[in-house]
Amino acid sequence: MSGEVLLRAVDLSRRFGGLLALDRVNLELQRGSVHAVIGTNGAGKSTLINVLSGELAASSGRIELRGSDISGWTQPKRARAGIGRSYQRTTIFPNFSVLENCRLAAQARHARPWAWWADAAACPVCVPAACEAAARAGLAEVLERIAGTLSHGQRRQLEIAMCLAGAPEVLLLDEPLAGMGAEETERMLALLTALKAEHAIALVEHDMDAVFRIADRITVMVNGTVLASGTPAVVKADPQVQAAYLGTAA
Repeated sequence: MSGEVLLRAVDLSRRFGGLLALDRVNLELQRGSVHAVIGTNGAGKSTLINVLSGELAASSGRIELRGSDISGWTQPKRARAGIGRSYQRTTIFPNFSVLENCRLAAQARHARPWAWWADAAACPVCVPAACEAAARAGLAEVLERIAGTLSHGQRRQLEIAMCLAGAPEVLLLDEPLAGMGAEETERMLALLTALKAEHAIALVEHDMDAVFRIADRITVMVNGTVLASGTPAVVKADPQVQAAYLGTAA
């Protein structure tokens, strides 16, 4: 159901010793929406994604998935429950094919430890899931290509495909447009637009033109805190945001 809140952060904080990297951050990710998180380097954006995904534990606060408290869940448990994520740096297996990369991601969700004798490459569940994920990410024509030979943009698409192979409802995407040219950026934005109908998407991104084109809501972070949050128009007009980040204040 579009508009349904799938993932919610409530007063989320994270400390690294004496450094407060996240300070009582509140965030809601809704199905059918792209929620961009922006801010300068060190604002806490990637830390927020790491805490939401379970890679880092929160120091305080609460994380809810479909209304259930998952604050104490491990990253693998959150992934199996429907939270997928990508990283700033490419995390594909460069020596494997596109299909094999997606199949390995699907196996993480559809593990069959009792079938130790079975050929994983012929898994009746994982292989179709991998093919479908690759197709949705626009890689159906390059399934047998070795991942390391793909273009930069295709590698980023493959990362999205690997997320999709785990059948997530929530996508946490950390700078998926980094290093892309204009044509590759357009393909990625079209992909994200197509995916948002069935997913709640959090997008950490530095490309402001892309953010204001695709985001339904934007949260601006400064020094681990939320400076402003709202629609792109509201955020763009906020004097504090203009002074602290956009550099467009009069």
